[in-house]
Amino acid sequence: MAKNTNWKDDYWLFMLQLYLRKPVGIKPMYSRAMVNLALEVHVHPRVLFSKMCQIANLETPRIEHIWEQYGENPRRLKRAVQLLREMKGYGNANEFYDGVETNETFEKDFRPLPEDERFTPVALILVLDLYFRLTPGTMVCETPEIRELARLLSIKATDVVEAMEVMQRIDPYLNCRDVLFSPLLGPCADIWRRYGNTDTEQLAQLAAELKEYYQ
Repeated sequence: MAKNTNWKDDYWLFMLQLYLRKPVGIKPMYSRAMVNLALEVHVHPRVLFSKMCQIANLETPRIEHIWEQYGENPRRLKRAVQLLREMKGYGNANEFYDGVETNETFEKDFRPLPEDERFTPVALILVLDLYFRLTPGTMVCETPEIRELARLLSIKATDVVEAMEVMQRIDPYLNCRDVLFSPLLGPCADIWRRYGNTDTEQLAQLAAELKEYYQ
């Protein structure tokens, strides 16, 4: 993995606070708290997860020093984290960065699609994973797996079915010839390019990790 230049040593305080949140310990890579922090500091959850593992193992003298300062003093840690957040953008981060172009990568995966706010790219990844587990005849609202995924994503079962119908048009093995006009066509095609030709077991593992975000 390439070195992430967005990481700053100040972020150890954020990581320690999250690590100490009950239940104390390493949090799932794509838990909502981990993703929210990743979006805040613009560092991929995978990087944050590795940093949290370093905290758990007290891998460096710097981590040991931070633990000695704050590990047994959550109030002191809370004040330090609050101060750090207040300092970001001189206390007005939104105004400070207004008009500044941010080169976002993974962040877009967790934000609603401009074409259709019912879905995020992450949600479509989960739909694609289920798509490979079903047959076209079972891609209907009555299928329990469809209903379960809809509940997880807080959308309607018809929404999941709609996304799967779009993916059927993209699936080269089905060779669907009828034309479908849908705002999801572009986003689904992008997700298919990224994950549709990968090992389904790898996709399943990623989907299992991403479901933590919705728990």
